[in-house]
Amino acid sequence: MKIVDGERAWLASLVPSKGIGLAQAASSAVTVAGAVARVGEQPVCWAIEQGGIAAARILAEIPPFTGGSTADEVLRRGSEAASLQALLVLAEPSANLAPVSDASLAGIRDFVRRNIPLDRVLRAIRIGHAQLAQAYLRACEQLVGPERLSQEMKQVSDELFRFVDGLSDGMAQEYLAEYDRWVTSAAATRAATVRALLAGEATDAAAASRTLGYNLAGTHVGAIVWAEAPTEDPRLHSAAEELLRESGAGTTLVVPVGAGRVWAWGTISAGSASAGPASTSSVQHRHLDVAEGLRAALGAPAAGVEGFCRTHREAARTEWLRGVNGADRPRVTGYDDVVLPVLLSADLEAAREFTRRELGALTGPGEMMQALRTTLLHYLSAERSLVRVARELHIARGTVAYRVKRAQEVIGGEIADRGFRLQAALLLAEEIGEAVLGATPAERHQHRPLPGSPVT
Repeated sequence: MKIVDGERAWLASLVPSKGIGLAQAASSAVTVAGAVARVGEQPVCWAIEQGGIAAARILAEIPPFTGGSTADEVLRRGSEAASLQALLVLAEPSANLAPVSDASLAGIRDFVRRNIPLDRVLRAIRIGHAQLAQAYLRACEQLVGPERLSQEMKQVSDELFRFVDGLSDGMAQEYLAEYDRWVTSAAATRAATVRALLAGEATDAAAASRTLGYNLAGTHVGAIVWAEAPTEDPRLHSAAEELLRESGAGTTLVVPVGAGRVWAWGTISAGSASAGPASTSSVQHRHLDVAEGLRAALGAPAAGVEGFCRTHREAARTEWLRGVNGADRPRVTGYDDVVLPVLLSADLEAAREFTRRELGALTGPGEMMQALRTTLLHYLSAERSLVRVARELHIARGTVAYRVKRAQEVIGGEIADRGFRLQAALLLAEEIGEAVLGATPAERHQHRPLPGSPVT
């Protein structure tokens, strides 16, 4: 039953400030529909927005929660679930709704497997509480009459405190239960050993090799395979093994590290590794694939324990890049394919400032601007060959000439004088997209952009 009267009728007037709709929800369609049926569409959209803002604050303030697009989505889904449940609790105080929903608990398994301590989880809940409290109290000031404002603000504050106490208790109990299940498993032992190796804390490589059942003295290719939806996917383990074997690996190691995500390594022969970067070239990667709904990132081959760590770091950086801007890109990406944009974006804010300064108005939105950027990048990469660009982009030579001329007009000045700086900025725009083109840091944290694909 939707809110139509009563002391909390003002909740029906909650609307998202940024035009967020139900399509942006991270929660299941059933959860969203149930909430809409009880409190109305606009208040639900408002709660979705607040959940996104809270998740952004948590990611900014507690680095262990960051871990690629899948991990970010798990956090956003849990934060949104708590926000929606808080709305329902406040809208129906007499219903005695439980503060902990199944959706709120869904991320616990991911947090345990990613080795996020309980105190960080509880701190994240406190950050979410602070965000919700501020949002509700601001709404009270705007929507509640002066004769009831003081009393209503106190009641809302008290009820939110009770809600968060219950949520914290429920989350802590579920965390401890899941932790007990996890630490007694062989997978947990392997995950702990891998984390120690990556942190430089494992000094006995031979002992670690025995624990993992994997020879750390060999030459390794690291991979990260993840599901586009942040849920457990039974295909991940076999997909990682198959991908590594197609890359030339003999033995493999696959370690689950969270909801819908695995880390993996494969040993390759010294002869394959000696071929250098060509052994994992972009040409070879284009022949690799994973099933629909999965994505994968590969590091370059490297030897020994240090190589085990390095190829994983490269895969993780590649995963990050595809998480920022992976729409309409190949499902498998190798580090060598994207090493330049990865290195250029190590400081994302600096990369954003550089790109906007170099490209000026060419950072503007829309398909035409994107087509101009893409064409100009290919033109510079092809050493200004109109014929080659026309062939690569499957467009007429005259179209290439027009787009290059128009891009130069938009930027202002001769492109011949800009050299590598202009090409680097165009590469960042092409590979990273909205994160360097225009969204502010706050907007980027609140709602992950959905960048479009290049117009070719």
